[in-house]
Amino acid sequence: MGTPLGGGGTDNTMNQPATTRPLTIGVLALQGAYEAHAQALTTLGATARLVRLPADLAGLDGLIMPGGESTTMLKFLERLDFFDTLQDFVSATPTFGTCAGAILLARNVEHPAQKSLGVLDITVERNAYGRQIDSTILTAPTSLPGGPLEMVFIRAPRITRTGSHVEILATRDGFPVLVREGHLLAATFHPELSADTRIHQLFIDIIRQQSSPSL
Repeated sequence: MGTPLGGGGTDNTMNQPATTRPLTIGVLALQGAYEAHAQALTTLGATARLVRLPADLAGLDGLIMPGGESTTMLKFLERLDFFDTLQDFVSATPTFGTCAGAILLARNVEHPAQKSLGVLDITVERNAYGRQIDSTILTAPTSLPGGPLEMVFIRAPRITRTGSHVEILATRDGFPVLVREGHLLAATFHPELSADTRIHQLFIDIIRQQSSPSL
């Protein structure tokens, strides 16, 4: 797994535009399969940094918020006085939320309602596909190149509404499971549990696009 840039001396790569230099991408490491996300990023040539405190966000090109239990993650964020800092960060910096991470990004959360960062214009219904025993692995087409995509669903939420600027990239039973709005990406499944790295590559591409909108 990648590590943060070390102290001592100046790293000149940080002065290069994000369109060309190696990227440093954070993975929120409060809960969930954050190590698997970090490994996927490392495989694709990015440096992964585990994020546990607000100070860990400094210098990141993007952030992944993994799955887990969204209410538990909220408790960690509030206990660490992290919620407001994270909200400011994801409002301006490319962020990818998977499962519980998607719930935290959503503007509205239902079943039951709960607090969220409110930055992605979607409504999410928690645990919509049942309990963990109802988890499943599907292979389905998406708008991404490369053929059908393996999707691992574990106590997955359901996206029941998308705003007018939200792009739907994949669906399950007619409901969106992979969406993008500008610098934000969200999946209701777990791409880190699949050998297919196309979703992580998409997020890397979004980071590079956002750093140079003319591309």
